[in-house]
Amino acid sequence: MPDIPPVPVILGNEPGAFPRSVLAERHPAIIRQVREAFPYGPEQHRGLDELLVSCTEGVVEPLPADAHDLDRWKTWGIDGCVGRSWFDVPWLWSESYFYRRLLEAVGYFGPGAWQGIDPFRPFKLAELHSRETDEELAALDDLADRPEDEQATALLHGSLWGNRADLGFRLSDAEAEDRAAVPGLVADDSGTLWSLLTGEGALCLIADNAGRELIPDLLLIAHLLAHGRVERAVLHVKPYPYYVSDATTADVVDALRRLTDAPGRAAEYGRRLWAAMADGRLTVRAHPFSCAPLPYADMPDDLRTELAGATLTVVKGDLNYRRLVGDRMWPPTTPFAEVTAHFPGRVAALRTLKSDVVTGLDADTEAALVAAEGQRWRTGGTHALIQVRP
Repeated sequence: MPDIPPVPVILGNEPGAFPRSVLAERHPAIIRQVREAFPYGPEQHRGLDELLVSCTEGVVEPLPADAHDLDRWKTWGIDGCVGRSWFDVPWLWSESYFYRRLLEAVGYFGPGAWQGIDPFRPFKLAELHSRETDEELAALDDLADRPEDEQATALLHGSLWGNRADLGFRLSDAEAEDRAAVPGLVADDSGTLWSLLTGEGALCLIADNAGRELIPDLLLIAHLLAHGRVERAVLHVKPYPYYVSDATTADVVDALRRLTDAPGRAAEYGRRLWAAMADGRLTVRAHPFSCAPLPYADMPDDLRTELAGATLTVVKGDLNYRRLVGDRMWPPTTPFAEVTAHFPGRVAALRTLKSDVVTGLDADTEAALVAAEGQRWRTGGTHALIQVRP
């Protein structure tokens, strides 16, 4: 990004700043929840206790010498972070490595009895089968008789605001669900987004959370396929559990079953999606780079080629937004098109604001937000954006 003045990468060492609260408060809370959610044995308890001490009081420690992904993490910069405080390395890297170490602590990568057991699955399933999910699926019945463009808009906004259903976010902000659901968008390029979906080619949707966010993403995909706005869709998920509620292939299956088992219109959507997966119009992709502690500017060539061939890539959620524009404290008026110029094709961001990073706002919007809320608007989950670089 040679035309943009350099902006420092966000660290977690600034007292009182949001990133520091994630490292110092959210991560210990997640360790406690995981510890209590499973009947782990002494080895897993010891691993979790050691991780708690390490991430709050110690330094970044290396992966085991026999870790299956050690070479990958060397490529991702682990050698430059080992021995440093978790608070003094880039926040994006620190967060990502925390989840990798948590999986190591509970034996996810095995060998052993806990190999492949998602430590976040109880929380995901509780949300997926909650009363709130029932109410959201029931609302599809009322949408059925509306004109197609109104349905499309409603499902787009469902996908956007579904990003509020983020388990990790709620661990550090218990009042998030109680705030006004739709206070307004700080940027809205939805008209441009729809103009790009002309019925040809593939939509790539890079998913964020499972459960109550993944279902609206799937509903949007089902609508786009059924109404000929795209020929096929590729849903990118994580190859292993990540950031508490990030979607994996298993979570996609759970969401589809939730839809097909539901009453009314929801089951019809579920059957359409199931059929679309069977005939190849909807595919699921779990690229290793989805769990990389790096921005999308550093994506590998095979992923770059794949996304370059898409009609549009939709990037969902807060973490993916940070990876898309770069995890830096950009001035909010920094043009979105410039910070995403590295992306290999057309790209859209659907994101509820839950961290400090934001770009693409006009000066009046930023001034009004600051006057009304100080800097709370950046992290409170009460504002959202739809941004497109065609």
